[in-house]
Amino acid sequence: MKVALYPGTFDPITNGHLDVLHRASVLFDRVIVAVANNAPKGPLFPLEQRISLIRENIDPEHFDVMPLDGLVVDFAQEVGATALIRGLRAISDFEYEFQMAQMNRNLDESIETIFLMPNEKYFYTSSALIKQVARYTERDTGLVPPNVHRALKQRFFDPQSD
Repeated sequence: MKVALYPGTFDPITNGHLDVLHRASVLFDRVIVAVANNAPKGPLFPLEQRISLIRENIDPEHFDVMPLDGLVVDFAQEVGATALIRGLRAISDFEYEFQMAQMNRNLDESIETIFLMPNEKYFYTSSALIKQVARYTERDTGLVPPNVHRALKQRFFDPQSD
């Protein structure tokens, strides 16, 4: 069985992330979404909620969602993944992703990094941009799944219901 790992903070998951995830599912038998706590980034949503938001949007027969703590390559070894999936939206992503891929290769050259591009309608989408817009409007941009849109509205416009 070919297993890939799709690591990220996913704060929150976007339709661009889901697009990359589904593209990866064509190449691999199983794709594990590894959700990093990433406290230095100061996530908007707690780890368990991010995991739950992702699980509601995937087919458990083809995908798993697991928390990630530590080095991605070590986790990949633990779960038997032979590849890391990374999404590339624009040239600006490339330099950072290239450095990460090289470091991961240095740590374990048996694990390949596969770069996938989302559909062009998601090229400009990032979790940071989604959160920035959601702070000021309840408008549905169509860039996140419905459950994430609801969670963002609740977070920014009804904080007492947390």
